[in-house]
Amino acid sequence: MPNERLRATLLEQGLTIATLAESIGVDQKTVERWITKDRTPYRRHRYAVASRLGVDETFLWPDALTNEQVTAASSSELVTIYPRRTMVPRDAWGRLFATAKEDIGVLVYSGLFLSEDSGIQRTFAEKAKAGVRVRILLGDPDSPQVAERGADEGVGDAQAAKIRNALVLYKNLRKQEGVEFRYHNTVLYNSIYRADDQLLVNTHVYGITAALAPVWHLRRIAGGDLVNTYLDSFERVWENATPIPGD
Repeated sequence: MPNERLRATLLEQGLTIATLAESIGVDQKTVERWITKDRTPYRRHRYAVASRLGVDETFLWPDALTNEQVTAASSSELVTIYPRRTMVPRDAWGRLFATAKEDIGVLVYSGLFLSEDSGIQRTFAEKAKAGVRVRILLGDPDSPQVAERGADEGVGDAQAAKIRNALVLYKNLRKQEGVEFRYHNTVLYNSIYRADDQLLVNTHVYGITAALAPVWHLRRIAGGDLVNTYLDSFERVWENATPIPGD
């Protein structure tokens, strides 16, 4: 069977077989065989093609990677681990969002520390004006999931209060075109902070606040699947979230 994904991706990007072959240093007939005969390239060529086309290697050749290769690549997506969110350098948040060229995503219950940071809010606004999609998901303060999280953390109704406080602090940002806010009512196992292919993932641990739980800094690489897992989770929550009243 022909590799229609590779063929379609070339067409979508206005590239020819010859152009792709030249850019990665292989013969044109080799690329033709990848497409027409669905031949699987060597690993170094799969990486080169995926990088040149800006897509995941697993999208073009879903059966090419062994479990060992996926595990090794996914391990390489881990940049660093912070034992507590409070140990993440303050400027690391700003640097993360400043790198975004297409997507910024925030999935939290309240994420109050972000709404309190005028520099972060300014970055969100500037990125939105530049055409970056900015999406912020907050927990529905009236949902049972938020009430349960408050009980789990030992803060009770303060959890819902923090969400309402964050909304007040986001008052001006909520008016910015290109910035979208929604409520979610999911059981949130991790808070996710996204800038394109980079993530800061704040794990949630029973009995302690998110500020005292670990944070993973992840960066997507070809062949890895760790970042994709969290990005897919973000999109599922977004799809089922609802607009915030007043927006």
